Formats: sequence, C-alpha cells, structure tokens
Amino acid sequence: MVALATYNQIENILALVKDPEIPVLSIADLGIIRRIETGEDGHPIIAITPTYSGCPATEVIEADIASMLKLHGITDFEIRMEISPAWTTDWITAEGRRKLAEYGVAPPANKGKAALLGQEEIACPQCHSKRTELVSEFGSTACKAQYRCLDCLEPFDYFKCV
Repeated sequence: MVALATYNQIENILALVKDPEIPVLSIADLGIIRRIETGEDGHPIIAITPTYSGCPATEVIEADIASMLKLHGITDFEIRMEISPAWTTDWITAEGRRKLAEYGVAPPANKGKAALLGQEEIACPQCHSKRTELVSEFGSTACKAQYRCLDCLEPFDYFKCV
C-alpha cells in the first residue's frame, strides 16, 4: 500500500479527474478507481476498471489521470486496467448519484436491469415524478437510456444499471 500521506495525496488528485462523458462526475464518483498501491520500486500504481470494456472514454480517462498526476509533480507512476470483476453501477458513490440527478441524468436504480425492461419506476430528475416512460434503450452515450417524463414532458437520460 502507498504510504498514508502519499495515498491521500494521490486519492485527492484522482478526485480531480473528470469523466469525459459526464463532466460533473469525477472518476472517484464513478467508482472506477480500484486501488492505489506501491510498486516494488516505490512508484504508485493506480488500478482502474472501465465502466464497460468498450467504453470510448477509457483512453481519455487514462490520459487525464496521467496529466493530472504530472501536473501535481508525480511523474513516476503506473496505471493498470483491471476488467475483472467488471465495474457495476453499484460502485457509483452517493455523491456521484446526487451529482447525476442535479445534472439532469437519472441515477441508476440499483435494482438490476428491471428499469430497462419497463419494470422499474425511474424518477424524473427535473420534477421527481415517477410517471416516466422509456423512449429508447440508447441515450446520448452507450451507458444511458432515453426517458421522458409524463408530467413535466421533459426528456432525460437514465444511467443504465450494470
């Protein structure tokens, strides 16, 4: 494990790295930082898990991590991609869920994929009504579905459960 002060420093730096597709979220909010540890030669190793294996933002996130660490004077580090176990929306923090809703994206229901099968009520992030309907399983990015509120009539994205 990285020494406590160094671990905290790196953790704070990584919390500054934003998700390129949903810029109100950090990679810490998304829960993709698996762990921070020390390599044999003493350099930090940051293990991350992409939200899904084909996510086009993965390379950007890695580059942003590297840039942010270098910006803060940490130049000797390693970023490791770990795909098992697979990332799940359960790893999104409570703060991340709050930020999603404030941004206008309904956070994942965390009750499996019932929401995408029309078996789960998804609350509208604008008016909080649960009278919503699935418009398309495909939203503005692959990790989101498109919904519409039947009360305020606003369309909104729903962050899919995985």
